[in-house]
Amino acid sequence: MTIVLGIESTAHTFGVGIVKDNPVQILANVKDTYVPKEGGFIPGELARHHAEVAPDIIKKALKQANIDFNQIDYVAVSLGPGMGPALRVGASIARALVLHTSKKLVPVNHGIAHIEIGNFSTGAQDPVILYLSGGNTIITSFVDGRYRVFGETLDIALGNLLDVFSREAKLAPPYVINGVHVIDICADKGGKLIDLPYTVKGQDMSFSGLLTAAIRALNRYRLEDVCYSVREIAFDMLLEATERALALTEKKEILVVGGVAASVSLKKKLEFLGKEWNVSIKIVPPEYSGDNGAMIAYTGLLEAKAGIFIDIEDSVIRPRWRIDEVDAKWRS
Repeated sequence: MTIVLGIESTAHTFGVGIVKDNPVQILANVKDTYVPKEGGFIPGELARHHAEVAPDIIKKALKQANIDFNQIDYVAVSLGPGMGPALRVGASIARALVLHTSKKLVPVNHGIAHIEIGNFSTGAQDPVILYLSGGNTIITSFVDGRYRVFGETLDIALGNLLDVFSREAKLAPPYVINGVHVIDICADKGGKLIDLPYTVKGQDMSFSGLLTAAIRALNRYRLEDVCYSVREIAFDMLLEATERALALTEKKEILVVGGVAASVSLKKKLEFLGKEWNVSIKIVPPEYSGDNGAMIAYTGLLEAKAGIFIDIEDSVIRPRWRIDEVDAKWRS
């Protein structure tokens, strides 16, 4: 039996997960999320939050898994992509743990981890993948040893669009209430579609123009109608690009991962798309949609079994580490 502890600290969440194999089981998934009182993230405060909560989160994960740290075989850590100050906290803690115990360190790409926990939790076999989060909007699929990018945002991510608009519209923080994003709560009270920028270039999308126009529209239209328009236009842009990926790859599954995967309205649009194209829609469960340590631990388990490790002196953080730069040897 192999047991892996995974550390996630790429953005607002510090998480620790513990996973074992034979059969694969998630033993623990504990996290603490930094929520600013107002405005966006201040990198220094974010890093301070992670450093302060880390010891307690690790202890809670070990207690939840009902194991001692000496039973851990490998330590996995997300080295990127993400925010530099936040990444450094997780990397430093992971290095300290392996130095103290002489265990091996497993380097994990945060985006790959979102995808692999989605594959595991939904049973997806060979899907077109929509990776949608605060920092990423990517349409990808596994081809010839790597996750190849068929389409992506040309500027800001879909999650970033929703969060920044919600903040500018005085709807947030918090951004999620009872598992529902505040823009969905607001949009469900609207219904008039406002003329806002719709920008799809091939299979790539651009959301910055939509964000700017939507913020300006707050002074001219009902808030609920602006929310509705932002949501509908952004999701329709994504679905147009997804249809092109389906036509190109001829895949029979769509897997949705990342924090935006929890959107009920997006799920409804995808289900309609699935019926049109005769493909199954698989959405990562809510407990694994946002950033979490379990996805790092699970991907670390896959990598460890494929012999993928990294020396401490080489474990530098990579804030712009793309998923298509990773050789997925565990799948090959």
